[in-house]
Amino acid sequence: MTSLSCAIRDCLLTGDKRGKVFATRKLVRDWRQGKLDFTFDCAMPQRPEWPENLDLRLPRDMPRRGKGGSEKGRIALWHALAHIEFVAIDLALDMAGRFGESMGQGFVSDFLSVAADEAMHFALLERKLDSLGSTYGALPAHDGLWSAAQDTAHDVAARLAIVPMVLEARGLDVTPATLERVRAQGDENGAKILKRILDDEIRHVAFGSKHFREICSARGENPPESWQKLVKTHFSGGLKPPFNDSARSAAGLSRDFYAGIV
Repeated sequence: MTSLSCAIRDCLLTGDKRGKVFATRKLVRDWRQGKLDFTFDCAMPQRPEWPENLDLRLPRDMPRRGKGGSEKGRIALWHALAHIEFVAIDLALDMAGRFGESMGQGFVSDFLSVAADEAMHFALLERKLDSLGSTYGALPAHDGLWSAAQDTAHDVAARLAIVPMVLEARGLDVTPATLERVRAQGDENGAKILKRILDDEIRHVAFGSKHFREICSARGENPPESWQKLVKTHFSGGLKPPFNDSARSAAGLSRDFYAGIV
């Protein structure tokens, strides 16, 4: 059988946007059907392959989106969301491939399911862009998202603390307002996409919180205190309210985690 790590590496090194979606779906299906060997004989790449035509820029060099109600502003919003979800596919794959051997099969299953969700989210968002006469890659995209993976490649606890428990948790905070703004513009299809993403992201953050707590228990550490130390070390963006306390709580991220470092 193909090793799990080599199958994950192949997905990470698939640069074509639709090819990555299809490869991820096949990987997750093969894993669930027992067609992949739980061995780790392929190293994860330093960074994944992305579409060749993607204009990647530093966050500070990104153009302003423009007014949200204009056609240009709507396209910019959906393009930005599509980029986040596309990178999220690779973040979940790398989580499973880089740390799966030490964390076990349950951890792998959780984060491969996240990868499948992110692939589905991207497909929905790309279809949305297509309906607006655009496509993923038509606009610049910021290159800061993958830096979280590079900065935490040495420690699974740090990776969990930053990716699901900071970056994805931030999505829980901002998506409801975006959803209502989109709905107010009469875009019910767009609102349904965002609601699906929001519901799935609660589960993704919950996976991160669960495995982070398990690591802290094994290390004899206090989870909120350990998380706060890791965030201060590895995340420079700062955590800014308002917070979606109900969604965060549903994901196992109680206020005692983030209230102490705001």
